[in-house]
Parts: sequence; structure tokens; C-alpha cells
Amino acid sequence: MRVSVIQMNSVNDKTANLAQARRLAEAAIAADAPDLISFPENMSWCGGSPQDRLAAAEDIATGPTYALCRNLAVTHGVWVHCGTIPERAPHEPRNRNTTLVLNRDGLEAGRYSKIHMFDMETPDGQVYRESAVNQPGTGIATVKLEGGLKAGLTVCYDIRFAELYVALAKAGVDVLFVPAAFTMQTGRDHWEVLLRARAIETQCWVIAAAQSGEFPVPDGRRQMYGRSMIIDPWGTVVAQASDGPGWATGSVDRESLTNVRARMPTLQHRRRWGENGLAQGPDV
Repeated sequence: MRVSVIQMNSVNDKTANLAQARRLAEAAIAADAPDLISFPENMSWCGGSPQDRLAAAEDIATGPTYALCRNLAVTHGVWVHCGTIPERAPHEPRNRNTTLVLNRDGLEAGRYSKIHMFDMETPDGQVYRESAVNQPGTGIATVKLEGGLKAGLTVCYDIRFAELYVALAKAGVDVLFVPAAFTMQTGRDHWEVLLRARAIETQCWVIAAAQSGEFPVPDGRRQMYGRSMIIDPWGTVVAQASDGPGWATGSVDRESLTNVRARMPTLQHRRRWGENGLAQGPDV
């Protein structure tokens, strides 16, 4: 599959964000003819106050972000990974940060809500409290793509938790989606390192569409790192977007998976660990 990762600069204006998403996606489709396009985390909304972010939530199946992604899939005959959409959760005060994949017919093939909440103070003193707006998901999710490829769905801060990716590897995935809005402070030092590590340890393709540029918050503006990329199962970056809105395109194939896994069968060598800290046997 040819894949285009769409790099956006989303702000607190849903109409403008969705127009940007369509413009970039259709430019990538016209230039590179991908089979699949992948959007970043928070494709429809970034910034504003916590109250603004709560108000931006959608009932996914009837919301404008889903409608845009479905229209792109059907009109252009491509798979669409929808980045993330702020999903209104029934009977809950907080949203879910939800990603989903649509096939070429615009039908939903898989859905996942982000498990790990980004609650921290970054090195420049900025405080993030994702849990104030979003409730965490509770389980892993996979989706069957074309060409016999199986993908695992993850989001941004999830990338720091290797056990999630081990669980997806055990579920037999070949591709990992990591839509993100990484901060500039953490992105400069950790973004590529973490993505390549997850690719190497799971021997999977990594598709990581990211946000780039600034978005407004009540106490000023915050900067996102960008550098959307596609990484092969050996951990090599095969496509990367430059700064600012744009895209990067690469080919995801099964042959690379087969070759890497045959040369270095680490997935077969993984051991199960007991409570005593000793290896107990094959981790299957």
C-alpha cells in the first residue's frame, strides 16, 4: 500500500481545520496516488480552553469530521485513517480521543480510544492535563487492511508505553498507526527515537502523522513538533514531512516484514516473565 501521512496545523477553528484537511489530502492524492491517507491527532480541533475542547466533541457517526473522512474515502477510493476525533461520550462529562479507519467504500474498519492521558509539565514549564477533557480508553484495537496487512491503532502519548505495542505485536499486527500532536519540547528529543524503537521491537511498519506549528490556549500559544514520518520494520525512516502543513508518502509492503522477521526472529524469542523476575518460557 502507498501511504500518505498528512501533516496539519490545526487550531481552535473546526471549519478551518477541516478545510485544511481536505486541501492537503486531495493534494497528496493528486500528487502521489496513495492507497491510504493518515491524518494526525486532533485533526479537527487543537487549543482553546478546556471548555472549548469539550464543546468541540462530536457524535462521531453524525459529525462533520467523520463526514469529511468518509467523503474522501468514497470520492477518491482510498483508505482513510482519521487521526483522532473528540468523541462525545454518552452520560460522561469528558470526551474520548478516538481514532478510526475507513475502507475505500467509506465503511468503518476499526476504532480505538486513546488509553494513556498526557498529564505532565514539559521542560519549558507548560502544563498539560489531557485527563481533564478526555477519559481513557480501555483496550487495544486492530484493523485488517489490504494485502494481508493487519494494523494496530494507537495515539501520540501511547508511544511511551512499550507494553501496549508488545500486546499489539502478540495480536499479530504488521502496521502501527501513531497519529500525534507532540509538543516541540518533547518532540525534538523523543519523537523519532520512540517511533523507531517501536518499529524495531515489534518489527512493524509505523505510520505517524503529526501536528506542526502553533495553536492558541488561554495563557498564550503552544508549539507542536511535526516531522510526520513512515518507518519500516528495520527502524529506517523511509518518508518524512518537512516543517509546516504538508505530507509525505511511502510504500508499506509485506516483503519487508517477512525479510526482517526472518533475519532477526525476535518475536519468536520473546520470553514470558514470572513474578519472581525469572524467564518462564516462550511468550506466545
